[in-house]
Amino acid sequence: MKLLLRLLVTALAAMVTAYLLPGVRLKDFVTALILAVVLSLLNLLVKPILIIFTLPVTIITLGLFLLVINAIIILLASKLVDGFKVDGFWWALIFSLVLTIVSGIMNSIAGSSSDND
Repeated sequence: MKLLLRLLVTALAAMVTAYLLPGVRLKDFVTALILAVVLSLLNLLVKPILIIFTLPVTIITLGLFLLVINAIIILLASKLVDGFKVDGFWWALIFSLVLTIVSGIMNSIAGSSSDND
């Protein structure tokens, strides 16, 4: 149940983030749900491999290269999901930052309300 709630929150956060950023377009909520699933799978399968391959650069940059990896994951998701378009690397980087902030806020709100049940 927590996984489903987290996917719904991520989809809603993606909709909000796409609304805020002019360089990112998201067709509808169904596309946002598909995007949430694809991002979850990419973060589960592809991101660890990228982190291992870029470990020296990540260490030298004190972890800031992880932002680049997140942007690459967003760009890959935009290639895989029809109806989700990112205009370039910088928009992907900004989208990943804003999505992290918005989904973190929404997850804390959803988590606090579900803890009271």
